[in-house]
Amino acid sequence: MSGGIAGVFFDLDGTLADTAPDLAAAANRLVIERGRQPVAYEKLRPVASHGARGLLGAAFGLVPDDAEFPALRDIFLDYYEADIAVHTRLFDGMPQVLSALEAAGIPWGIVTNKIARFTVPLVAAIGLAPRASAVVSGDTTAHAKPHPAPLLHAAASAGVDPRRCVYVGDDLRDIQAGKAAGMMTVTAAYGYCGDGEPPEAWGADHLVRHPAELIPLLVPEAGS
Repeated sequence: MSGGIAGVFFDLDGTLADTAPDLAAAANRLVIERGRQPVAYEKLRPVASHGARGLLGAAFGLVPDDAEFPALRDIFLDYYEADIAVHTRLFDGMPQVLSALEAAGIPWGIVTNKIARFTVPLVAAIGLAPRASAVVSGDTTAHAKPHPAPLLHAAASAGVDPRRCVYVGDDLRDIQAGKAAGMMTVTAAYGYCGDGEPPEAWGADHLVRHPAELIPLLVPEAGS
Protein backbone atom coordinates (compact mmCIF):
# COMPACT_ATOMS: atom_id res chain seq x y z
CA MET A 1 0.00 0.00 0.00
CA SER A 2 1.64 3.20 -1.22
CA GLY A 3 2.22 5.75 1.53
CA GLY A 4 1.22 3.49 4.40
CA ILE A 5 -2.13 2.93 6.08
CA ALA A 6 -4.21 6.09 6.43
CA GLY A 7 -7.27 4.61 8.12
CA VAL A 8 -8.79 1.35 9.34
CA PHE A 9 -12.47 0.48 9.36
CA PHE A 10 -14.14 -2.43 11.11
CA ASP A 11 -17.42 -4.24 10.72
CA LEU A 12 -19.28 -4.20 14.04
CA ASP A 13 -21.05 -7.52 14.69
CA GLY A 14 -18.58 -10.39 14.76
CA THR A 15 -15.51 -8.27 14.03
CA LEU A 16 -15.22 -5.45 16.54
CA ALA A 17 -17.75 -6.63 19.11
CA ASP A 18 -19.19 -9.99 20.09
CA THR A 19 -22.88 -9.10 19.81
CA ALA A 20 -24.16 -12.64 19.29
CA PRO A 21 -25.08 -13.29 22.96
CA ASP A 22 -27.57 -10.40 23.04
CA LEU A 23 -28.95 -11.20 19.59
CA ALA A 24 -29.38 -14.86 20.55
CA ALA A 25 -31.06 -13.89 23.82
CA ALA A 26 -33.64 -11.79 21.96
CA ALA A 27 -34.31 -14.63 19.53
CA ASN A 28 -34.69 -17.19 22.30
CA ARG A 29 -37.01 -14.93 24.26
CA LEU A 30 -39.27 -15.00 21.23
CA VAL A 31 -38.89 -18.78 20.90
CA ILE A 32 -39.75 -19.45 24.55
CA GLU A 33 -42.77 -17.14 24.45
CA ARG A 34 -44.11 -19.27 21.64
CA GLY A 35 -43.85 -22.45 23.67
CA ARG A 36 -40.75 -23.84 22.03
CA GLN A 37 -37.47 -25.06 23.45
CA PRO A 38 -34.60 -22.55 23.35
CA VAL A 39 -32.33 -22.84 20.34
CA ALA A 40 -28.70 -23.77 21.03
CA TYR A 41 -26.38 -20.78 21.02
CA GLU A 42 -24.04 -22.68 18.71
CA LYS A 43 -26.78 -22.68 16.07
CA LEU A 44 -27.49 -18.96 16.40
CA ARG A 45 -23.96 -17.55 16.63
CA PRO A 46 -22.88 -18.19 13.00
CA VAL A 47 -25.83 -16.19 11.64
CA ALA A 48 -25.60 -13.27 14.07
CA SER A 49 -24.11 -10.97 11.43
CA HIS A 50 -27.29 -11.36 9.38
CA GLY A 51 -29.55 -9.81 12.01
CA ALA A 52 -33.25 -10.64 12.12
CA ARG A 53 -33.12 -12.56 8.85
CA GLY A 54 -30.38 -14.84 10.14
CA LEU A 55 -31.64 -15.23 13.70
CA LEU A 56 -35.29 -15.86 12.80
CA GLY A 57 -34.20 -18.21 10.05
CA ALA A 58 -32.16 -20.28 12.49
CA ALA A 59 -34.71 -20.10 15.32
CA PHE A 60 -37.96 -20.58 13.39
CA GLY A 61 -36.95 -21.74 9.93
CA LEU A 62 -38.50 -18.59 8.47
CA VAL A 63 -37.50 -16.53 5.45
CA PRO A 64 -38.50 -12.88 4.90
CA ASP A 65 -41.21 -13.87 2.39
CA ASP A 66 -43.08 -15.91 5.00
CA ALA A 67 -46.32 -14.29 6.17
CA GLU A 68 -45.41 -14.39 9.86
CA PHE A 69 -41.88 -13.04 9.38
CA PRO A 70 -42.60 -9.26 9.57
CA ALA A 71 -44.46 -9.43 12.89
CA LEU A 72 -41.86 -11.69 14.50
CA ARG A 73 -39.07 -9.50 13.15
CA ASP A 74 -40.57 -6.40 14.73
CA ILE A 75 -40.93 -8.08 18.12
CA PHE A 76 -37.41 -9.52 17.90
CA LEU A 77 -35.96 -6.09 17.12
CA ASP A 78 -37.84 -4.51 20.02
CA TYR A 79 -36.48 -7.16 22.39
CA TYR A 80 -32.96 -6.68 21.05
CA GLU A 81 -33.13 -2.90 21.31
CA ALA A 82 -34.25 -3.12 24.94
CA ASP A 83 -31.24 -5.27 25.92
CA ILE A 84 -28.72 -4.31 23.27
CA ALA A 85 -25.56 -4.37 25.36
CA VAL A 86 -26.20 -6.69 28.30
CA HIS A 87 -23.62 -9.26 27.24
CA THR A 88 -21.98 -7.56 24.24
CA ARG A 89 -18.25 -6.91 24.63
CA LEU A 90 -15.33 -6.09 22.39
CA PHE A 91 -13.58 -9.25 21.28
CA ASP A 92 -10.59 -10.24 23.38
CA GLY A 93 -7.58 -8.35 22.06
CA MET A 94 -9.61 -5.69 20.24
CA PRO A 95 -9.09 -2.95 22.89
CA GLN A 96 -5.35 -3.32 22.35
CA VAL A 97 -5.81 -3.07 18.57
CA LEU A 98 -7.74 0.19 18.86
CA SER A 99 -5.23 1.60 21.34
CA ALA A 100 -2.34 0.71 19.01
CA LEU A 101 -4.04 2.48 16.09
CA GLU A 102 -4.69 5.56 18.21
CA ALA A 103 -1.10 5.60 19.49
CA ALA A 104 0.12 5.49 15.89
CA GLY A 105 -2.20 8.34 14.90
CA ILE A 106 -4.22 6.14 12.53
CA PRO A 107 -7.93 6.99 12.53
CA TRP A 108 -10.34 4.08 12.77
CA GLY A 109 -14.06 3.74 12.30
CA ILE A 110 -17.03 1.41 12.09
CA VAL A 111 -18.97 0.40 8.97
CA THR A 112 -21.89 -1.93 9.62
CA ASN A 113 -25.09 -3.05 7.94
CA LYS A 114 -26.83 -2.65 11.31
CA ILE A 115 -29.24 0.28 11.01
CA ALA A 116 -28.63 3.43 13.03
CA ARG A 117 -31.50 2.61 15.42
CA PHE A 118 -29.26 -0.09 16.87
CA THR A 119 -25.77 1.03 15.87
CA VAL A 120 -25.83 4.39 17.65
CA PRO A 121 -26.89 3.16 21.12
CA LEU A 122 -24.70 0.08 20.90
CA VAL A 123 -21.55 1.98 19.94
CA ALA A 124 -22.26 4.42 22.77
CA ALA A 125 -22.88 1.62 25.27
CA ILE A 126 -19.54 -0.05 24.57
CA GLY A 127 -17.72 3.26 24.87
CA LEU A 128 -16.57 3.71 21.29
CA ALA A 129 -18.64 6.68 20.13
CA PRO A 130 -16.14 9.38 21.16
CA ARG A 131 -13.20 7.46 19.70
CA ALA A 132 -14.39 6.42 16.25
CA SER A 133 -13.52 8.74 13.36
CA ALA A 134 -16.61 7.54 11.50
CA VAL A 135 -19.64 5.39 12.31
CA VAL A 136 -21.57 4.32 9.23
CA SER A 137 -24.77 2.30 9.65
CA GLY A 138 -26.67 0.21 7.14
CA ASP A 139 -29.05 3.08 6.45
CA THR A 140 -26.50 5.91 6.39
CA THR A 141 -26.03 5.69 2.62
CA ALA A 142 -28.40 4.63 -0.16
CA HIS A 143 -26.71 1.24 -0.38
CA ALA A 144 -25.50 -1.22 2.26
CA LYS A 145 -22.59 -3.64 1.95
CA PRO A 146 -21.50 -5.33 -0.29
CA HIS A 147 -21.87 -2.01 -2.12
CA PRO A 148 -18.79 0.17 -1.55
CA ALA A 149 -20.81 3.31 -0.74
CA PRO A 150 -20.71 2.89 3.07
CA LEU A 151 -16.95 2.42 3.07
CA LEU A 152 -16.35 5.36 0.76
CA HIS A 153 -18.60 7.47 3.00
CA ALA A 154 -16.59 6.40 6.06
CA ALA A 155 -13.29 7.30 4.40
CA ALA A 156 -14.66 10.71 3.40
CA SER A 157 -15.95 11.31 6.94
CA ALA A 158 -12.54 10.43 8.37
CA GLY A 159 -10.77 12.56 5.76
CA VAL A 160 -8.65 9.71 4.39
CA ASP A 161 -7.97 8.24 0.95
CA PRO A 162 -9.89 4.94 0.65
CA ARG A 163 -7.02 3.49 -1.40
CA ARG A 164 -4.86 3.79 1.71
CA CYS A 165 -7.43 2.24 4.04
CA VAL A 166 -8.07 -1.23 5.43
CA TYR A 167 -11.42 -2.88 6.03
CA VAL A 168 -11.74 -5.75 8.49
CA GLY A 169 -14.85 -7.94 8.46
CA ASP A 170 -16.19 -11.40 9.24
CA ASP A 171 -18.57 -11.82 6.29
CA LEU A 172 -18.06 -12.31 2.56
CA ARG A 173 -19.98 -9.10 1.87
CA ASP A 174 -17.39 -7.20 3.94
CA ILE A 175 -14.57 -8.39 1.73
CA GLN A 176 -16.58 -7.66 -1.41
CA ALA A 177 -17.35 -4.14 -0.19
CA GLY A 178 -13.76 -3.47 0.81
CA LYS A 179 -12.41 -4.59 -2.55
CA ALA A 180 -15.01 -2.55 -4.41
CA ALA A 181 -13.96 0.51 -2.40
CA GLY A 182 -10.30 -0.05 -3.28
CA MET A 183 -9.30 -0.89 0.28
CA MET A 184 -7.01 -3.60 1.59
CA THR A 185 -9.23 -6.31 3.06
CA VAL A 186 -8.80 -8.50 6.13
CA THR A 187 -11.03 -11.44 7.02
CA ALA A 188 -11.77 -11.72 10.74
CA ALA A 189 -11.95 -15.51 10.87
CA TYR A 190 -12.51 -15.36 14.65
CA GLY A 191 -15.95 -13.87 13.98
CA TYR A 192 -19.27 -15.34 12.92
CA CYS A 193 -18.41 -15.98 9.25
CA GLY A 194 -21.86 -17.31 8.33
CA ASP A 195 -22.57 -20.76 7.01
CA GLY A 196 -21.60 -20.35 3.36
CA GLU A 197 -18.16 -20.49 1.78
CA PRO A 198 -15.30 -20.87 4.26
CA PRO A 199 -13.55 -17.56 4.99
CA GLU A 200 -10.34 -18.83 3.41
CA ALA A 201 -12.19 -18.77 0.06
CA TRP A 202 -13.32 -15.14 0.21
CA GLY A 203 -10.20 -13.76 -1.45
CA ALA A 204 -9.26 -11.20 1.20
CA ASP A 205 -5.75 -9.78 1.21
CA HIS A 206 -5.20 -11.12 4.72
CA LEU A 207 -6.92 -13.43 7.20
CA VAL A 208 -6.56 -13.31 10.98
CA ARG A 209 -7.80 -15.81 13.54
CA HIS A 210 -7.48 -13.52 16.57
CA PRO A 211 -7.67 -9.74 16.92
CA ALA A 212 -4.11 -9.68 18.29
CA GLU A 213 -2.89 -10.65 14.81
CA LEU A 214 -4.15 -7.31 13.52
CA ILE A 215 -1.55 -5.26 15.39
CA PRO A 216 1.56 -6.38 13.44
CA LEU A 217 -0.47 -6.15 10.25
CA LEU A 218 -1.88 -2.67 10.80
CA VAL A 219 0.73 -1.08 13.10
CA PRO A 220 4.03 -2.93 12.46
CA GLU A 221 6.02 -0.44 14.53
CA ALA A 222 3.96 -1.34 17.62
CA GLY A 223 5.79 -4.63 17.88
CA SER A 224 9.25 -3.29 17.11
